[in-house]
Amino acid sequence: MSSTIQSDTADTTSMESYINDGEASDFDLNIHVPPQSFSDHIAFRFTKLLRFMADTFFRKRYGHRAVVLETVAGVPGMVGGMALHLKSLRSMRDDEGWIRTLLDEAENERMHLMTFIEIAKPNWLERFVILLTQGIFFNFYFLLYLVAPRTAHRVVGYFEEEAVYSYTEYLKEVDSGRVENIPAPQIAIDYWNLPAEARLRDVIIAVRQDEAEHRDVNHNFVDQLDERRGGPPASMDDKPEGTVQVKGDPLKEPT
Repeated sequence: MSSTIQSDTADTTSMESYINDGEASDFDLNIHVPPQSFSDHIAFRFTKLLRFMADTFFRKRYGHRAVVLETVAGVPGMVGGMALHLKSLRSMRDDEGWIRTLLDEAENERMHLMTFIEIAKPNWLERFVILLTQGIFFNFYFLLYLVAPRTAHRVVGYFEEEAVYSYTEYLKEVDSGRVENIPAPQIAIDYWNLPAEARLRDVIIAVRQDEAEHRDVNHNFVDQLDERRGGPPASMDDKPEGTVQVKGDPLKEPT
């Protein structure tokens, strides 16, 4: 029987208050899948490491942070789609729609990047960090996907949990006036079919919705891989046992 656990944090303003403020959402943004298996813990700790590095380098500069992180986020879908495409050719078996889903995810993340480049205007140092980060992460993730695709999808699931949290924090900065709610770039208006008068706040909400969808898709891919191997699903299908609804930082150390 499934169970949903409410998790309290020290954050005085919960994520939920920024999620349910009249914004339509097809996805529950308050979800964290706790690590259960050994590979889950590896994926979780790796994500925490990258989170620490991003917090150290960017702090509250969420627009610049988004540029670098979306560069990383655009890699897994392309790598996974390519690996599964080749596997489908070798095995002469249908991919059950995984390839298209992953390639669509990669394209979606690329559009996030194109949007935040218009907003943040990265400098030469940040562009160098982008090149370095993408080069390192692509090779790492490609090897990881070949060796342990389950762990690779769990990594992305945790990445996207973090993305939902980060964009919620970004939204708080805009709502508080600490970040100017500038007009949305035309590329974002065209891509998400936003109204002509859309602002940065509207863009953040649209991007956060995308990240929540990617989170659920990749956690669900882990469930499907577990089922193929004869084990029970471990995460997202109809909120099975172990799923946690959080009101704060999903990557905060458990107490």
